[in-house]
Amino acid sequence: MSRRSLATAIAVPLLVGLWVAAALLPVPYVTYHPGSTTDMLSEMGGKERIQVTGHPAYYDDESGALRMTTVSVTPPQEDVSIFEALTAWVSKEEAVEPYLAVYDKGETDKQSDTEGAVDMVSSQDAAIVVALDQLGYHLTPHVQVNDVVAGAPADGKLRKGDRILEVNGAKVTSTKNVVDAADTGKPMTVVVRRDGKRRTVQVTPKQTADGPRIGVSVGPAYDFPFDVSVLIDPRIGGPSAGLMFSLAIYDTLTPGPLTGGHDIAGTGEIRTDGTVAPIGGIAQKVVGARDAGAELFLVPDANCAEALGAPRGDMRLVRVKTMPDALASIQKFVKDPDADLPSCEKE
Repeated sequence: MSRRSLATAIAVPLLVGLWVAAALLPVPYVTYHPGSTTDMLSEMGGKERIQVTGHPAYYDDESGALRMTTVSVTPPQEDVSIFEALTAWVSKEEAVEPYLAVYDKGETDKQSDTEGAVDMVSSQDAAIVVALDQLGYHLTPHVQVNDVVAGAPADGKLRKGDRILEVNGAKVTSTKNVVDAADTGKPMTVVVRRDGKRRTVQVTPKQTADGPRIGVSVGPAYDFPFDVSVLIDPRIGGPSAGLMFSLAIYDTLTPGPLTGGHDIAGTGEIRTDGTVAPIGGIAQKVVGARDAGAELFLVPDANCAEALGAPRGDMRLVRVKTMPDALASIQKFVKDPDADLPSCEKE
């Protein structure tokens, strides 16, 4: 074998090995893929997804759907290869984002799941508030503990579901009151209502990378005039289904089918004043809704430009700023599927 042939025989396998290693080497990115959709007017385990106690519920027998949409995102502790990142980057139906734009440095799968679960609970409460507001119920929020971090200063002192009444002798009217008290780093005297009784606990904040913290997630909660709950796969987290929850709850609490037999999908974080906030992964959610057969997709106003770049087939993209906007567009669409609606293509 000549010297050149020998060099080639050695170099080619090395080069191939380097290419393979580079393709498998993790890169600091996260990929987005179209996820599943869930019809909020369907059943789960033989029960209606929207459960109501203490108020008439109207489960109309209709062929239509109100679909919440999801996106499949790489978990924080799962590696993404450069090949996977490039594949998602060139795809019209997938996307790639810098890791730190999606997760905190060192974030674990468990932390991500916990945060998603808390956001899901908050979105359901906000959806109930907005739906009830449409029915004439105007509710005042109080502050509640949504989650307690294991091993944190509040662990064993505060519990999930505690209603926070006072901090350091001052009445609590917003979550900011609790955060501001913790930010001082000084011991906190917290008065809560738990199981119908007032309890007082002492908690001392601990210094973290984000400043002094007691290790709780707090948020607004409400005393509802009757019970409404949402049945959803516990693996689904985040706040982006809020708009579709609110529409499904409103539909369940009012006579007659809202969809008129049409298949309607959408997304958007719902705020308690009824406004619809933008979300991530809009293009992948549009694709998921298209694949599920949706005719109409409700898009948060701020997501419209990005949504227009997604392959959607014949599905219409309707711009929404508030839940009443979405409700009005659906009602108009049901009367006339060719009706002029607030489109993402119109400013």
